[in-house]
Amino acid sequence: MLHYAVVFFVIALIAALFGFGGIAAGAVGIAKILFIVFAVLAVASFLFGLLRKG
Repeated sequence: MLHYAVVFFVIALIAALFGFGGIAAGAVGIAKILFIVFAVLAVASFLFGLLRKG
């Protein structure tokens, strides 16, 4: 999932470079959402891993 966030961020950078502001803003929004979801799932996985070993 982090891979998709990075891909959308790169798309946003390229779109901004060529002047497509709306597409860049949309891609950045999607990248932010995917990164937050990834971060939440990573923290949850870490905590469940700690609880299993404990």
